[in-house]
Amino acid sequence: MKEALEAALGVSITGATLLAGGASKEAWAVGTADGRELLVRRAAGGVIHEGTLSLEHEFEVLRAAHEAGVKAPEPIAYLGDVEGREAFVMERVHGETIGRRIVKAPPPSLALEMADELAKIHAIPRERLPFLRDADPFDEFYDELDSVEEPHPAIELGLRWARERIPLECPRVVGHGDFRLGNLVVDENGLVAVLDWEFARLSDPAEDVAWPLVRAWRFGRDDLRLGGVGEVEPYLARYGELTGCEIPVDELYAWEVLGNCKWAIGALRQGRRHLRGEDRSVEFAILGRLAAEMEYEILDLIRRAG
Repeated sequence: MKEALEAALGVSITGATLLAGGASKEAWAVGTADGRELLVRRAAGGVIHEGTLSLEHEFEVLRAAHEAGVKAPEPIAYLGDVEGREAFVMERVHGETIGRRIVKAPPPSLALEMADELAKIHAIPRERLPFLRDADPFDEFYDELDSVEEPHPAIELGLRWARERIPLECPRVVGHGDFRLGNLVVDENGLVAVLDWEFARLSDPAEDVAWPLVRAWRFGRDDLRLGGVGEVEPYLARYGELTGCEIPVDELYAWEVLGNCKWAIGALRQGRRHLRGEDRSVEFAILGRLAAEMEYEILDLIRRAG
């Protein structure tokens, strides 16, 4: 891999280390002879959701976000093919990304900084990224659930329940698509960078705003509903102040139900990659089993809503 990366980057490198994590992309930490620290993001075996961006398009989204002042790694270059898979290179940023570590002692500013970054992301001009999909999320999730080829009535109930309560009337914005702990780099001073733009698309702003509320992204810290790092109300108020977009709390609750459906479907699809022999992986097999936790959460949220 070192030789392939040297050829793609056009510089001598002192080392290339495959980092842990990442269910659908590889991340290589690369040091160059002139002292730069880079990160190469490279395609892996498959995708979690239909409509996942190519790495070329993901690189363009990263460029647009960086231009808009979002705390995102500096994009360096799209590399094209590297040993049979496309890749791009960006600045390597330092900090913590593991959610279970972050929620143990989250920086006090983190919750409001999350609202700040979402406001900047949602302000990116749509015409800057003409390739982004603009589709009804319910249509997409029903299609993806059908691809699992087995019944999951709790997820179907969740989709129907949320659809009855989400008007889908807000103007579409450029959405990150996976804005949560695990895709945020954090240090003791707060939010350092937003990572992993592969699910970016045009969406209702509430979809991004509600996504970090999903229980799986609280990493065991259920006393703080916003990603295990803060309360929802100040975060929601900050986002509304910056964007002028007021999201009713009851609608946000419905988006939380939909978020659990989305992650349950994504987990099932990962499990199917393993079971069908497309990409044999213990991690993917475990993800498929974890869908039951989201199904329980969907039913519990609906029960609590009365």
